Amino acid sequence: MQESEDAAISRVQRRKQRTRSALIAAAQGFIADGRLNVPVLDITQAADVGMGSFYNHFDSKEELFAAAVGEALDAHGALLDVLTAEIEDPAETFGCRFRLTGRLFRRRPRESQILLANGVALLTSDRGLAPRALRDIEAAVAAGRFSVADPQLALAIAGGAIMGLGALLSNDPDRDDAEAADAVTADVLRLFGMSAADAADVCARPLPDLDVVAPAHPAA
Repeated sequence: MQESEDAAISRVQRRKQRTRSALIAAAQGFIADGRLNVPVLDITQAADVGMGSFYNHFDSKEELFAAAVGEALDAHGALLDVLTAEIEDPAETFGCRFRLTGRLFRRRPRESQILLANGVALLTSDRGLAPRALRDIEAAVAAGRFSVADPQLALAIAGGAIMGLGALLSNDPDRDDAEAADAVTADVLRLFGMSAADAADVCARPLPDLDVVAPAHPAA
C-alpha cells in the first residue's frame, strides 16, 4: 500500500516538474525573442499547459521570467564548471570561461539572447557568470596572476567586454567567433595585468570539444 502511494506521489511530482519545465522553456523563448510583454495566456499556450497550471507554479509572469533567466544562468554556469574543472591556474580558468562563453553565443542562441537581454543585471547577479568570474578574478589576484586593485570593477569591465562580444557576433554572422573570443579574452587578460606573452599563452591552450559536451542548438 505504501509503495503504491509513494509511486503516485512520485508521478504527481514528475508531472509538476514537467509542467514547470515547460513554462520555463516557453518563457525563455519569449525572452530570447524580446517579447517581454506577452500575456500569460500566450505563455501557457506555448508551454501547452492550462492557465490554472501556471498559477500553481508562479504568482505572476514576472516571477516566471525571473526564474527563466535564473535557470539559464545556472545552466550556463554549471556547464562552464564542468568544462574548467581540471584547470588549477585561476587566470587560465577565467580565460577559459571567457573563451568558451564567446564560442557559446552562436552554439546556444536562445541562452545567449537571454544573457544579452539581461547584461546589466547579470553583473550583480548571484547566479551564472558573475559570481564565478569574480571568484576567478580574486583567486588570480591572490595567486599573483592578475594585478587588479578592485575586483568588482574588473568584473564590470569583463562583463562589458563579453556582452559587447556577444552583440558583435550576433550582428556580424560572418565573423569568426573563436578568433574574436580569443582576441577579446587576451585584451581583457592584459587589462588585468598579464603580459602579452602570458595572455597569448592562455588563449592558445586547447579547449574542450564543444561538439561533444555542448552540441549546437538550432536558433529559436
